[in-house]
Amino acid sequence: MEHGPLINFIRDLYGTPKGEIPLHAPVFKGNEKEYLQKCIDTGYVSSIGEFVGQLEAMVRTCTGAAHASAVVNGTSALHAALLAVGVGKGDMVITQGLSFVATANAVVYCGAEPIFLDVENQSFGLDPQAVADFLENSTYFHNHRCCHIQTGKRIAACVPMHTFGHPCKIEQIVEICSEYSIPVVEDAAEALGSRSNGKPCGLFGAAGIFSFNGNKIVTSGGGGMVVTNDLKIGAKVRYLTTTAKKPHPYLYEHTEVGYNYRMSNINASLGCAQLERLDDFLSQKREIATRYQKFFENSTIRHMSEPAGTHSNYWLNAVIMSNRQERDKLLAETNQAGIFTRPVWTPLNRLPMYKDAVTDSLEQTDYLADRIVNLPSSVRS
Repeated sequence: MEHGPLINFIRDLYGTPKGEIPLHAPVFKGNEKEYLQKCIDTGYVSSIGEFVGQLEAMVRTCTGAAHASAVVNGTSALHAALLAVGVGKGDMVITQGLSFVATANAVVYCGAEPIFLDVENQSFGLDPQAVADFLENSTYFHNHRCCHIQTGKRIAACVPMHTFGHPCKIEQIVEICSEYSIPVVEDAAEALGSRSNGKPCGLFGAAGIFSFNGNKIVTSGGGGMVVTNDLKIGAKVRYLTTTAKKPHPYLYEHTEVGYNYRMSNINASLGCAQLERLDDFLSQKREIATRYQKFFENSTIRHMSEPAGTHSNYWLNAVIMSNRQERDKLLAETNQAGIFTRPVWTPLNRLPMYKDAVTDSLEQTDYLADRIVNLPSSVRS
């Protein structure tokens, strides 16, 4: 199949007859410059400043979370959240084989090992049946702890990821994990504004995280957020991400190893200006996705639509090609034409540092990894 019509469609979609079209570029047409200038004028450019707290308050409002902690990026958010729910050295954490590497890296930062289970075909998120099968067949209880039969290590958490902003089957995953006393930490890095059965992603488990990287639906340049409705977990996250410093006007006392993860006021000022436009960004994302859906509706190429019962932010539009050869052809033709398209991440178990990790069959993971292509998905104004 030749992909000239798709290239022409994307150029028309973005009103760019010539030149490059990025996969996902930020748009700064709100109060970004005003808020950045205020940081400079006041001198509050580091982690102390009004915009850090303001951004946290805005995230609490838009998600309904009881607690939100702003940090330097999504990876540090996931690391802190895992520590706060009790993941430590020698533990194991269930996650999905098809995810960005940061999902697994954050587990290792805790001294734990990732277990890679399969995804399902609709949301590309962690398959609850794969979780149920693994827990039933590969674990046992000892001293009220769920342990891995082969290694004897504790299963300390489960980290499902909402792929491309599409909510996974999070309610089922939480229900299954609760039967085994396993806390769920949602990797909602890509899912700000997405909902499952009306509830915001990030709030189903013990904690959830968002990313405000430069390519996300809302960006602070670099940044992330941990959200939770458990105030004890929230307090632990705040403590760990501010170098575990005891509150005091001037003394420096630290009771454990902490992390200098607090977001800067400069980054937060960008995030506040961006978050003010979230509803507009979400509306534009849905319009772009609808136009892609119409383009592909009579095609053999499947456009990924939000799963039933969910409302996706459509962070990245994705299509599933018939095979790897067709995927590679689409990637080559579009990139040669200046249209930035990308394959999905290499499955985590194929990376050299995770080649010995515990996995299941990863059948859908391998199938999708050979076929997914992400298409330009930036908002347009």
